[in-house]
Amino acid sequence: MSTAVPERPAELPGERSGEEPRAAGDGRVAMPRGIGWSAGWISALTVCQAALMVGLGLLITGPARGAWPMTVEDHVDTGFERARTGLLTALSSVASEAGNTLTVIAITLVSCLSLILIPRLPMWRQAVFLALAVSLQSLVFLVITVAVDRHRPDVHRLDGSLPTSSYTSGHTGAATALYGGLAVLALSRLRGPWRGVVAGLLLVMPLVVGVARLYRGMHHPTDVVGGLVNGGLSLLIVGRAVLTDGFVTAPPARCRQTPVRPATLRADDGSSTTGPSSAAVADRSTRLPGHTAVIFNPTVTDQADLAALRRVLEQHGHPASAFIETTPDDPGGGQTAGAVRDGAGLVVVCGGDGTLRAAADALAGSEVPLALVPCGTGNLLARNLGLPPDPADALDAALRGTAHRVDLGRMEGDGLPPTHFAAMSGAGLDAAMVQRANASDRIKSLLGWPAYVIAALRVLGTPRMGLSVRLDDAPALRRTARMVLVGNIGTVQGGTTLLPDASPDDGRLNLLILDPRGPSGWIGAVWTVLRGRTTTPRPAADTVRERDGKDGVPMEFFTFRRAEFTFDAPQPRELDGDPVAPGRRLTVEVRPGALTVMLPARPARGK
Repeated sequence: MSTAVPERPAELPGERSGEEPRAAGDGRVAMPRGIGWSAGWISALTVCQAALMVGLGLLITGPARGAWPMTVEDHVDTGFERARTGLLTALSSVASEAGNTLTVIAITLVSCLSLILIPRLPMWRQAVFLALAVSLQSLVFLVITVAVDRHRPDVHRLDGSLPTSSYTSGHTGAATALYGGLAVLALSRLRGPWRGVVAGLLLVMPLVVGVARLYRGMHHPTDVVGGLVNGGLSLLIVGRAVLTDGFVTAPPARCRQTPVRPATLRADDGSSTTGPSSAAVADRSTRLPGHTAVIFNPTVTDQADLAALRRVLEQHGHPASAFIETTPDDPGGGQTAGAVRDGAGLVVVCGGDGTLRAAADALAGSEVPLALVPCGTGNLLARNLGLPPDPADALDAALRGTAHRVDLGRMEGDGLPPTHFAAMSGAGLDAAMVQRANASDRIKSLLGWPAYVIAALRVLGTPRMGLSVRLDDAPALRRTARMVLVGNIGTVQGGTTLLPDASPDDGRLNLLILDPRGPSGWIGAVWTVLRGRTTTPRPAADTVRERDGKDGVPMEFFTFRRAEFTFDAPQPRELDGDPVAPGRRLTVEVRPGALTVMLPARPARGK
């Protein structure tokens, strides 16, 4: 019988083979491309879209106006005019209104608010996708109407003379972006037999609007086709940037990827693989001895979620799983420790970052694997490990995957007993933001992670703190800062990467010291994050000399294995999104490979 033991993870594309390890305490200023890069992608492609549509319009109204099908468009227009009846005119009026500006704005607004307010976890990405697609289509339409002057059909127009050009059909373009976007969301979110029906009806709506505009004498056929193309291109561009997993936060190839690298498993016979065979998946229950315990936070996990998780567990050979609730007095650590004592061979944790931290603290150093099910507001570790956002999908992916070793951070200080964290911890502005956001559970549950953004804006006036920091064996550094942030992972909500070199399996922790001075400093810090510029790291000594200058730098980045912080005055502190007692001292160190996590299998490289 062969046993599997973790081997060093394979290199990611863009990492140099044989690269020397970075010295502890080296300055880091590299930032991968994130939201700013995706915004640039959308902007660049939208400009190309506008140029394409304008070019087609100038071709239709210029050199190609004497070619087919432009030569037969007048016959189509007059044919629709001759076919008018009272009933058809009334129906065309209703259909045309479905693409009217006010109708499109109202439906878009209601849909976006519904995506944010109705679900237990707000669907911000889907709402942004729909709003952006409709908005960009309208922007390109306005550019087209200014650049291309085309007269409307020479027939009786039922909607009178409009000020915009006939090319393209604005009603049709807006309907394509709106109803096509809703169809995409329906296909991705709905389940059951009605999924295809709802999506099909939504996809038909732009065609109905286009035919109605032809019937009412408002456009030529090529105008309607142009509207369909314009709306479709907007959906394609925004959908590719917003809905595709990993694209918004995708860094350039030369930067370290945020999601954990799949560990290569080596068996006793010398073979290796990064993913299980189908037989291994079928035999999962025999390789995870003991029962399965599901630790769940009842405030963020409803009965529908629990039923879905129970079905997934049964499908993977865990029919008698024990479901254990967390409590306000024990957010998951005691339940996890008790499950391990009772012989659990797998612990499933369903909750947010706080629930995960408590469970990880109990599992640190053990051989019992953890399956992470994101049900909270932040879900930072789950996002960075590449798990699906849907709880049932995340559990299914984990159980189909393999066990990987990931690092944990260990923190202690005055008034803070030793404890582990899985994602991030910090002091100053970050901790004040967490404390403010957690003060109102209602707002937090209603808004989701944007509640942290609102909280951050309200605590921007947090006083600057003085501190000394000693990284590994390097000399102590003297700093002032608004915030110090220690991370095992780098990307936070909204796809924003704060710690560009962080990886949860590299045996190191990463440090951000934020110290913007004045409006220009804040602008520089925000621009650094959004721009994602990559520069060559500097030695710590060079960083000290620069900070001794007059202006300083708004952001500094370091990597370390052990750090000691001493603050001039007590500071608010936080662990994985939970506020802890303020204090003046912190000691943070990495525990490499302390937690075993079930992660989706990935294809072996070079096979």
